[in-house]
Amino acid sequence: MFKVFKKLDWFFKQYWKRYTFAIIALIIASIIDIIPPKLVGMAIDEIQYQTLTMDRILEIIMIYGGLMVLSYIISFLWDYNLFGGAAIMEKLMRSRLMTHFLKMTPTFYEKYRTGDLMAKATNDLKAISMTTGFGILTLVDSSIFMLMIIVVMGWTISWKLTLISLIPLPIMAIVMHKYGDVIHERFMKAQAAFSEMNNDVLESIRGVRVIRAFVQEKNDEQRFNRMTEDVYQKNLEVAKVDALFEPTMKILVGISYTIGLGYGGTLVFKNLITLGELVSFNIYLGMLIWPMFAVGELINVMQRGNASLDRVNDTLSYPVDVKDPDIPVEITSPDRIDFKNVSFSYPETSSDQLEKINLNVKRGQTVGIVGKTGAGKTTLLRQLLREYPGHRGEMSISGVSINELSLATTRSWIAYVPQEQILFSKTIRENIQFGKVDASDQQIYRVMELAHFLDDIKVLPKGLDTKVGESGVTLSGGQKQRVALARAFIKDPEILLLDDALSAVDGKTESTIIAHLKNERKGKTTFITAHRMSAIQHAEIIIVLDDGKIIEQGTHEKLMDQDGWYANQYNLQQLEEQEVIS
Repeated sequence: MFKVFKKLDWFFKQYWKRYTFAIIALIIASIIDIIPPKLVGMAIDEIQYQTLTMDRILEIIMIYGGLMVLSYIISFLWDYNLFGGAAIMEKLMRSRLMTHFLKMTPTFYEKYRTGDLMAKATNDLKAISMTTGFGILTLVDSSIFMLMIIVVMGWTISWKLTLISLIPLPIMAIVMHKYGDVIHERFMKAQAAFSEMNNDVLESIRGVRVIRAFVQEKNDEQRFNRMTEDVYQKNLEVAKVDALFEPTMKILVGISYTIGLGYGGTLVFKNLITLGELVSFNIYLGMLIWPMFAVGELINVMQRGNASLDRVNDTLSYPVDVKDPDIPVEITSPDRIDFKNVSFSYPETSSDQLEKINLNVKRGQTVGIVGKTGAGKTTLLRQLLREYPGHRGEMSISGVSINELSLATTRSWIAYVPQEQILFSKTIRENIQFGKVDASDQQIYRVMELAHFLDDIKVLPKGLDTKVGESGVTLSGGQKQRVALARAFIKDPEILLLDDALSAVDGKTESTIIAHLKNERKGKTTFITAHRMSAIQHAEIIIVLDDGKIIEQGTHEKLMDQDGWYANQYNLQQLEEQEVIS
């Protein structure tokens, strides 16, 4: 049960002063709380023996009042430090998770779905936080506070009465242990079901347009209802066991009360204890209700925290696929990029998606990459982004192997516009400033002109302050592409990667953007993948990929003379455009 504390020892070692102070303050508060019942018993005895005076009453009231004030102050201190520590734990774990997410490559996100990761970053972290806050409270109260009450009951009243009254305790320990094992198993299942539901909700929100287009609203609602019912049932199974804790505690405490009152009454009649001591004893028995209940809560919290920590640690233990070299080589700029017999296959696949790629690109050149769908165009760009490990052959920048350069260095040179544009749920200004945080409105309008977006911004309700919605839902496909282009342009990168980034714009807009690119990107390297030959015909180097291999390479004119795949595709597209115009 206490394995979770061992797993979190790194945190307790770091914040040992805070937790030591909190625990000491909690123990002091517990000691203070033990004194009032003794005062009550003493007052009752003095009433019984008619020795209670007004001065004595005032003395007891003043002591009682002083204890209340002192208890309040100390309780505030332990509460602030203990639960403040729990908040720090949640913050640290959330930061560790987020840092880990940002380091991960696509392989990680293929294994863990977004909904599952969100569940771990919310529900599971909350359960871990409970362990480092409420868990410590219940640990101290179910052990030290309980022990102090038992010692006071036995030492100051009667050990015999105390031990007989606490006969139910061993039974409670056995029952609580059984409950804990069941809760751990059921809570793991409940959290997994919650993750599945999260994934389903995310997919439904992202695909809401498709769901409506195919009139699948009712089917989607029914599927969601089935999943929520599953989550409900699994949490209900946890709640059923959880609900057994309190009544079990009450039954056991009730038995203790019965024993205490019955046997304690006989001791009073025999003058072995006083009436005041019996009253104090019963107050202490009442005070034992919380420590006994805390035992159940402790097991509950520990098992939940342990299950959640295992889930989070499983994610955090996933190794980084692409690592920085121990001693990275420093170079000032990417003067040339060389591919020499580069081959690559994705994890979980047996065939190569790139095979013996040879390419030499000098600084300032534009490289056009074309080919059939699935030919390996995007895969080639991903080698520069270093999203996946394990390429074979030699890939170098300025004569230095890309594996000897730090990730921060290579990625700082690159701006990337993927096939599926990712826009954040912020304003257009904030989305473009993602490429350059301190970009002025003047600079933003300049790159929007390059991306041919100025006419669009004029008709949007709030101009640059227009919110694009979840993943840019309020913008058309072409508008999203051009905002993504503007975001890349404002970075003014050494290497610009455009992965079919003009597919959603018309031919006239494409030609305008390409013309701007030719003027603005002089002296800097650009890679463009496209299905339309018009998007890359200006490139100094054009390569045609087929099944991961380069089958044609050269300038537009050279490839047209070869009369191969490129020439046939170009001529076909020209005919299609003429037919559309006519």
